[in-house]
Amino acid sequence: MSDKNHERKRAARDRLVQQRELDRARERRRRTLIVATAVVGVMGLAAVIGLIAANAGKNDKDGQAGPVVTPSGATGEDGLTLRVGADDAPSTLTIWEDFRCPVCAQFEDAFRDTIAELAADGRIKVDYHLATIIDGNLGGSGSLRAANAAACAQDAGKFAPYHDVLYRNQPAESDDAFADNGKLIELAGSVDGLDTPAFRSCVEDGTYDGWVEKSDTAFGEGGFQGTPTALLNGEPIFPKKGDEEISVANLEKWVAEANKGKKPATSGATPSP
Repeated sequence: MSDKNHERKRAARDRLVQQRELDRARERRRRTLIVATAVVGVMGLAAVIGLIAANAGKNDKDGQAGPVVTPSGATGEDGLTLRVGADDAPSTLTIWEDFRCPVCAQFEDAFRDTIAELAADGRIKVDYHLATIIDGNLGGSGSLRAANAAACAQDAGKFAPYHDVLYRNQPAESDDAFADNGKLIELAGSVDGLDTPAFRSCVEDGTYDGWVEKSDTAFGEGGFQGTPTALLNGEPIFPKKGDEEISVANLEKWVAEANKGKKPATSGATPSP
């Protein structure tokens, strides 16, 4: 009898252990679901807030910036495009960004080198557009001031490297450090030949504030969901294209598919980021 009792006790212990493992697994799945749901909810809320703030900011700022001056070499409708790459590249990557936007910085960190290589090889041209969503979300003027400085760098033919410097030195989203023109001028020292009296004057005077606000208005009227927005030949590719998530490999594949049967650019390319 003692042997049978021992076996029954061991079997009971085994069942208890198995039940505890099942309970732990269910709890892990429950927690994972809660976390995933929360993340999706936050992202959705952020997108809604971003759109509301962008529209509100556009209405608040209408008519405040004075005359619109277009940066040298700006192209596209209303001269709101800052192009990097050869004009005759077979495909166009359109990017809407805000220099205070943390997801824009993550996008740049992940795809900067790949985009630069594609542009340098003449496979794409990159059309940058600037927005000021975070100023509307959190207050401040860092998005506007940084975008104006980037437009000033465009005048000097230094938009691409200065664009990269701004993202590599982006402050925390809640820190409006880019509102300080002195900070933007200091960062220009990292770009060879950019820190000149003309650049400093352009930054301090807010020469392109009206142009930046016009660009932000175009962003709001474009119906975009937030920054960054990335389009390949007009088709959204961030965070996914169709059912495929964006990645370095997929971006290269999508460009190759878009360029099938087409020749790379033959004209001289502008410096890529």
